[in-house]
Amino acid sequence: MAKKSLHPSVQKFKEFVKDHPELIQEVRKGNSTWQELYEDWYLLGEDDPKWSSSKTSENKDSVEGQEKKTDWLGTIMGAVKNMDPEQLQGQISNISQALGAIQGVLSQFQGNKGGQQSAKSSGPGHPFSFRKD
Repeated sequence: MAKKSLHPSVQKFKEFVKDHPELIQEVRKGNSTWQELYEDWYLLGEDDPKWSSSKTSENKDSVEGQEKKTDWLGTIMGAVKNMDPEQLQGQISNISQALGAIQGVLSQFQGNKGGQQSAKSSGPGHPFSFRKD
């Protein structure tokens, strides 16, 4: 199989990432995507202060940690944004089938229970039967 050659800018970006391993951690933590990092690298260049791994990144991490605590809605929206609609539809379908099966089992038990109650209630319609003497 022939190996596809990457675009020269992608090759340079890969070398840049090897020199800055903290970027790998950023992606693994979910703070950013490779696409975002590549676009920033392409637009800003390698010499931008954003890429320095000094104390500013530690400060940035602490600020991001505080923002994460308060930005739960952003986290949820990010998760929804990253979902595949087809997979989501498949999961909903599976859950629906499971609930249908559970309802079927419950209705069978209630059907048996209802049959037993009808046999018991074949007596008088009122709890107190008043008879004339």
